[in-house]
Amino acid sequence: MIQIEACVESLEAAVAAAAGGAQRIELCANLAAGGTSPDEATLAACLSTVAIPVFVMVRPRAGDFRYSATEHAAMFDEIRRAKDAGAHGIVTGALRAGGTVDENRTGDLIDAARPLPVTFHRAFDECPEPAQALETVIALGATRVLTSGAAATAPDGAAAIARLVRLAAGRIGILAGGGINGDNVASLVRTSGVREVHLSTTDAEKIRRVVEALRR
Repeated sequence: MIQIEACVESLEAAVAAAAGGAQRIELCANLAAGGTSPDEATLAACLSTVAIPVFVMVRPRAGDFRYSATEHAAMFDEIRRAKDAGAHGIVTGALRAGGTVDENRTGDLIDAARPLPVTFHRAFDECPEPAQALETVIALGATRVLTSGAAATAPDGAAAIARLVRLAAGRIGILAGGGINGDNVASLVRTSGVREVHLSTTDAEKIRRVVEALRR
């Protein structure tokens, strides 16, 4: 069965996504800028209301993924608060100048999140050498990678995502995200071989259409 992760920025959207058939929530703020850390009140409301797992974005600001020492320290605090609140997973990552994975900082964040699973977010799509970046993220202990295959949308990057699925060989999950809907999800899954898809939503119907398309 294909797992559906719904990216939301409000309690209302989380409730709608769960009602539509999503199996997991990624909670963030500022979706228009690619997502940043949600506030504690929204996280608490989602955790107390929806029955499906809630993964929390830990990203202190929009823009690049190269963080100062102060920002990095703040990310540790956000992970601690998310764990204390009862979050089921963390979504995070850090890059160096030039786009390579920052092994030290990403590794520290993954260690801080344990035992929660960690998704390395779409910072991955800025890495110039995806195969190398994938091996780095695997070695650091991340659970999955969110990617569009470095394309504008996951359907456009389906061939690149398929290569990542083959390279991963079951060692890490490949979560396809970006521009996915009921019209393209089945083709994307067939082409790429992913077992998880990620899409933003504010209503249940968008999720229902994806669920229905995957059942055909």
